Amino acid sequence: MARGLTRATTSTFLATSFLKITPPIWKNPSVSLSVPWTQFLCKCSLAHHHHQHQHQHPIDMSKYKEAFSMQMAMAGLKPHHRIALGVSGGPDSMALCVLTAGWKTNGISNGESGDFVDGLLGIVVDHGLRSESKDEANIVYNRVSQMGIRCEIAHCDWSDGRPKQGHLQEAAREMRYQAFQKVCAQHQIGVLLIAHHADDQAELFILRLSRNSGVIGLAGMPFISQVFSTHTYSLGGVSNNHGVLLVRPLMNFSKQDMYKICLGGNQDWVEDPTNKSLLFARNRIRMSLRDVSSSIFKSELQAVISACRRTRSFIDQVCCKLINQAIVVKDQGYAIIDLEILSPSKVEEICLSKFLSLVLQFISQRYRPVRGSTSKLLLDYIRTFPCKNSLTVAGCYLCPAPGSKGTKTLVCCSVDCPLPSKMEPFRSYTFGEQEHHIPSELEQIIVDAKSYSDHLVLDESDVHFLNVTSESVLTEAKRLGILSESTYRNILLLQREETKRFKSKTETELSSDLESKHGFQSVNMLRSEPLQPGHACYFMSRFFITWKLNEEIGSSAFSEEANCDLNLGLENWQCHCRSCVVGHDMVAEVRHMIESDWLYLAKFSKCLSNSGKFQQQRDLLDYRADQIPDKINRCLDYARLSAKRALLSLKSIPAAARGGLPVLVNHKGQLISIPSIGFKHCPCLVVSAEFKPRVPLGGGHSSFI
Repeated sequence: MARGLTRATTSTFLATSFLKITPPIWKNPSVSLSVPWTQFLCKCSLAHHHHQHQHQHPIDMSKYKEAFSMQMAMAGLKPHHRIALGVSGGPDSMALCVLTAGWKTNGISNGESGDFVDGLLGIVVDHGLRSESKDEANIVYNRVSQMGIRCEIAHCDWSDGRPKQGHLQEAAREMRYQAFQKVCAQHQIGVLLIAHHADDQAELFILRLSRNSGVIGLAGMPFISQVFSTHTYSLGGVSNNHGVLLVRPLMNFSKQDMYKICLGGNQDWVEDPTNKSLLFARNRIRMSLRDVSSSIFKSELQAVISACRRTRSFIDQVCCKLINQAIVVKDQGYAIIDLEILSPSKVEEICLSKFLSLVLQFISQRYRPVRGSTSKLLLDYIRTFPCKNSLTVAGCYLCPAPGSKGTKTLVCCSVDCPLPSKMEPFRSYTFGEQEHHIPSELEQIIVDAKSYSDHLVLDESDVHFLNVTSESVLTEAKRLGILSESTYRNILLLQREETKRFKSKTETELSSDLESKHGFQSVNMLRSEPLQPGHACYFMSRFFITWKLNEEIGSSAFSEEANCDLNLGLENWQCHCRSCVVGHDMVAEVRHMIESDWLYLAKFSKCLSNSGKFQQQRDLLDYRADQIPDKINRCLDYARLSAKRALLSLKSIPAAARGGLPVLVNHKGQLISIPSIGFKHCPCLVVSAEFKPRVPLGGGHSSFI
């Protein structure tokens, strides 16, 4: 729980981010601080203009509060829910503070706890990119605390060194969201609010238009998206991975609204001078938009974005339906697509491409969507019916499902593909650490949010850009009357200017960009990683694995073997695995299954069961006769029968999917267990491997309404 909170109180938290390349400027000159480099100047020109006329034209805060409350309700949120807010100290995030604090205070009977609004906590993200960043984070910390909001500072650790200038904003954003998710996990918070608004969407639209994004990309940032961290910070077992629900309740507000809300709430904000630097594309586009942003231009641009968002919503609806009807996911980590149900030839290309991307992302647990020529190759493959050939793409292996005569496609993880450079093959955790479960209230929040979006089921006739290429979105919008000729020309001009700047990069810079964004590393899948007993690990972000040794077990553990006419004795079984299987170091290692593993099972299962004739098993395990006491003989006999049962289970798994199964071996590389098919060398071993991908099929809940 957060500092100052009790379990009896349902809480909301505030996450404050802080990225500054040069010192910020607070708009209130009366603030007294001891930081020498900080300059406190008057309000920016726009804010100053509003301030001069504030008495003549009072700011109507009621309309903003009402609109905000409506957005929160559409997101399934209520004032008693636990919520995080991302705040930089600028006008956007400070406006979000004002509205959220008021919404919570007015929405619950006991809205304040002591000096703070009940359940609000600020989390200041210190990026650590400059020597002054710590002091700046403290300034924002104090500022938000003065609003009656608890705060906490999270520090970024750049273990790989400071990011290059060209990738600074991208790297800082990624690190910032990691910090948000970490704090949410620590405080068991399931919702994070971000202060993105309509002007941000307009900038992103122009940016992506200049990068030839399709209609899915042009839809911009979702109103709601469920995000899942690539890092697990503490796990006490396999819990439901709900991630964090990212909500943007200010999407219908403009930048000018942000200033008005701050002034209406009598709150200061910080202006970041680096937002005027032309080194960054978003800044260039923002300044260009100000030059052409008449009221007509703004409304028409937002209308095009809305049309793209409706199209995206329809695509998501189709994908959700296809996932529910045409795919079966197996516990062993692979999936089967029923091509007869899918009917690829009848599905719109953009919907089919998105569906396949979601499936491959889920199986491989790679987080970048399938695009370009790879997407085209995949579409051609899936539309060939019946399925006859195999295909390796985007970390997955596709082939006809055994016994289906090509009517079904098997999709499994390809262990031969290189991994993305940011992907961790193996991550270990102490099994006894405190569990961080996202509150069950998040499930209800998602249900309530879906109840709003379900009322907005779209028909194909409601969307405009299903069959439109990225190059013709604007042309189609003009044809439909969404854009006037002047707005169409201005958007084209903005697009061309930014495209020209983007293409003017040197070949070296482009190569560097590609390496940074799409870097891959060669990983030896046969490499094993140590796993201590009592610990847990996420293997390839797909399987959650735990193991331990029971020092003593009862005869009930031998019930299956007893039915096989094996005399294992009824007395309690003393564990001998310390010497005969795992070794004195008590460390198992995890790797992928290989062909020699199932050959080992086949040989082991055929060994003689007579305890006097165990030489074959001794040879397999490299033991001398004087090392094999009677009880270890029985342990080997148990392993033989376990191998026989495991082979039967293995036959039900397609050969192509077996390579993705996790295997535990000892320090000599000798097989200890294949938990997915139930094999283990001794009943004293307690091993679990659950297919629990970090990111669920479909990518979690999202909404573009």
